[in-house]
Amino acid sequence: MLRRDETARLDPKRRQHIDHKKKQFAQSTYKQSDYKQRLNFYSVPPTADITLEEFEEWAIHRLKVLAELEACSFRNRTPDETLDYMRPILEKHLPLSQNSARSPAQQEERKKDHYSHFILRLAFSATEDLRHRFARLETQLFRLRFQNNDSRDRQDFVETQNFEWEKVSDAERRELSDELLAANPSMRRAAADDPTSFWFKVDFEKVPELVERRQVLLKRGKAYVPSTEQTSMVLSEFTRRLDDALEVTARALPRLDEDDRLSPILTHLSQNFTAPGSSFDSTDEALPGGAAITANSVDALSQHFPLCMRNLHMKLRQDSHLKHYGRLQYTLFLKGIGLSLDECLVFWRRSFNRITDETFNKEYRYNVRHAYGDVGGDSNRRGRGYTPYSCQKLLTEALPGPGQVCGCPYRTYGAENLISLLQNVGVKDGEVLKGVREDVGRQRYHIACNRVFEWSHKGEIKKAKDEEGWSGGDLDTIVHPNMYFKRSYLLKSLDKGAGPRRDIVMENA
Repeated sequence: MLRRDETARLDPKRRQHIDHKKKQFAQSTYKQSDYKQRLNFYSVPPTADITLEEFEEWAIHRLKVLAELEACSFRNRTPDETLDYMRPILEKHLPLSQNSARSPAQQEERKKDHYSHFILRLAFSATEDLRHRFARLETQLFRLRFQNNDSRDRQDFVETQNFEWEKVSDAERRELSDELLAANPSMRRAAADDPTSFWFKVDFEKVPELVERRQVLLKRGKAYVPSTEQTSMVLSEFTRRLDDALEVTARALPRLDEDDRLSPILTHLSQNFTAPGSSFDSTDEALPGGAAITANSVDALSQHFPLCMRNLHMKLRQDSHLKHYGRLQYTLFLKGIGLSLDECLVFWRRSFNRITDETFNKEYRYNVRHAYGDVGGDSNRRGRGYTPYSCQKLLTEALPGPGQVCGCPYRTYGAENLISLLQNVGVKDGEVLKGVREDVGRQRYHIACNRVFEWSHKGEIKKAKDEEGWSGGDLDTIVHPNMYFKRSYLLKSLDKGAGPRRDIVMENA
């Protein structure tokens, strides 16, 4: 008699079609992550669902934080200055509560931090330069958080990471007492026998920063690191793991090309690393107080323009003409500072004073109206025309052709011509011009522009901080020509009671 199995048997002629994605994430261990620690080594990728809007918004917020951190580094801010400057920016874009805070939004904050890191990891894994830059800035952000974390939370976090650090035994510590103290002269002699202090023994290549500063004892390929230098060890481990993870991500990137939803977003994010993107806010379309800007006031207001727009204005006054892309760039900027369509038409007609009304109406009037959304297709009219160009837009556009002065002068001008242009608008400080040369040489164009702004408004910025209560968030890095104009006008109007959140009234408008 044949034995009959009770278990179901697969028909060999029928292939089992199993969706590998459903099988992989059917019971995901990390789908509903419980973030017990404020800090994160980002070892485990998130797998829960989020919307495309959250995907892009969270990544942009983190990108803004990293851009401000990089700006602090370029400006040689001290650690204390960086902390004071970054605190309001972190609270605004990427808050992360301490465990002791018991914030109801704690899990959502940590979820946003977790996801935004991995989204930017995808965006910045394509090239070695982007990977190196991303790892450097993420390490700076982690250092900022680690050093300002609660001491108990910090130690709990370190213990959960299972670092391969061998603790030096008491016997070995006593044996090497003199050598340990010689390698760390700043420590008290009693520290070698202090029961609350201890040393770790790790491979010396894991702590290159300490080896470079000669603050550790090297013996038999091991570095003896005091507990007081634990931060350097943690940061070194964070950087090492992130570098390895970025290499793995780079190899997986070709698979993302098939997803037409994510590829445009990731491309846009990586382009924004040139200069942080800034979407135009309709609330910035006029100066505080709703003061009307007219064609007559543009000349007087040009002292507050960034170099890109001031260069266009001077060229327009010199030649009574601008080519198409220069006109479009300048028209959108004027639209952004609050110049109405009618006044803009008056401004351009007066500026083009070498042509007849018929020529102006035939060749130029329509373009101005189209930029404002007064004519054109339904989508153009509903969208109120084009939005003013951001620094990121100007820095990623094609270089201007012969006879054109559009774009960003810090990018399009040679070093000598740029310095000459800056001197013509009143920037004659040798140190500032030297810094601009260095920034432009390293393609840090928006940093050069901010350097000029800070020099031009150094007295007003000091007064705004000391007397008016402006915070670091009110003076963050400028990434839009219209932001440059508005902040310049506000700072120059402090005596009239202007402030980042107060209304002012323009004179002679």
